[in-house]
Order: sequence, then C-alpha cells, then structure tokens
Amino acid sequence: MTKKLEIKKGSSNVFKDLGVPGSDVKHLKAQLAAEVIRILDSQKLSVRKAAEQTGFDHADFSRIRNADLARFTIDRLVTILNNLNRHIELKITRLKSA
Repeated sequence: MTKKLEIKKGSSNVFKDLGVPGSDVKHLKAQLAAEVIRILDSQKLSVRKAAEQTGFDHADFSRIRNADLARFTIDRLVTILNNLNRHIELKITRLKSA
C-alpha cells in the first residue's frame, strides 16, 4: 500500500516552516554562520588560523562549523565576519498584510 504525500512549497526560512520559535533570528544566525564557513573553506583557514586572524577563540569556529549557534548572538557573528574582512548589510522590509 502506497501513501500519497502532500507536497508544499516552503519559504526561504526552514525554521519558520517548521514552526520554531524565534525563527527569524535563527535563520539570520544560520546565514551568517554559513558565510563564516564559506570564508574558512575558501581561504583554507583552520579553526586555529581563524582564531589568530580574528581574536576569537578557536572553539567558536568549531561551534560554527558544527552549527552549534546557541552561544552566538547576531552581533557576535557580524563581528567575526568583520574580523574576516567582510562587510554586512541588512535589508529591512515591511511585511505584507494578510
């Protein structure tokens, strides 16, 4: 017997799609962490080298690589990216009425 699956188009925020509280913050933190990982990979930086370059602890970079973002605030992730020579721009838009 085959079950019929219902397919729904998701938003760009998986946390919101799953009904996770604080989904917008979690999504932004995940995006910032993904950029940190992209930089580490593209520059072939170990967590130790990244720590030397940014002044943050090497364990912070290990946590970011493991998506353990509970200890990070958005401003801390932005500061890490700034120390990796990245400029962050945020765009704020008004939500459409339902």
